[in-house]
Amino acid sequence: MTLKLVAVSAGLSVPSSTRLLADRLTESVRGFLGELPGGAGATGPAGAVDGAVDASDVEVRVVELRELAVAIANHLVTGFPSADLEEAIEAVTEADGLIAVTPVFSASYSGLFKSFFDLIDPDALTGKPVLVGATGGTPRHSLVLEHALRPLFAYLRAEVVPTAVYAASEDWGGNGDPLTDTLPTRITRAGRQLARAMLDAAQSPTAAASAEPDLSALLSSVSPRSAPGTDGAPLDPLPSA
Repeated sequence: MTLKLVAVSAGLSVPSSTRLLADRLTESVRGFLGELPGGAGATGPAGAVDGAVDASDVEVRVVELRELAVAIANHLVTGFPSADLEEAIEAVTEADGLIAVTPVFSASYSGLFKSFFDLIDPDALTGKPVLVGATGGTPRHSLVLEHALRPLFAYLRAEVVPTAVYAASEDWGGNGDPLTDTLPTRITRAGRQLARAMLDAAQSPTAAASAEPDLSALLSSVSPRSAPGTDGAPLDPLPSA
């Protein structure tokens, strides 16, 4: 089983803390995809894993929006995407799991980040597992995850995992103290959740098909009342007034 993992980074500088967070989250998800059982109920006899994902079976793509900024602006005003932008949009919509990370600008996601997702069809991300993250200079902006990013992907009907990851400048210089240096713990927890959601979603099409009722058999089991003059019994007369 091959899974496609795409990370969207809206960082503007090089190097970028936003890209660094996207890379850390990608590494975490990829690691858990190789460790977790291959989907809900996908264990075989003696606890063997059925459909487990090898690390080499995970296709990872990072979409750097900084490199597509001009193409995004042109698409917004002309309606025609460049080849690179069209390929990036296709990678996002066809991914089995999506990581979306933005820097915080004016207490929200960046304009570049929002403009890119404005170009994606509103139905294209329906049911897709998504992990959201953000970076900023101070921990005070961490609520951007809940009041901006999560509602955006809820509107797009994506399945956002419970743990969202915010990284302030001070988080990158942790001292290893588990009580204060929490970024690695949050990355690990979020990575596990997205990996689990991707594996479950990969199993869901067959599960949904097997659980879908046979409507033709259901309808054939219902015998309509016969009309007068047929081989069946006549309809009951209407009650008199």
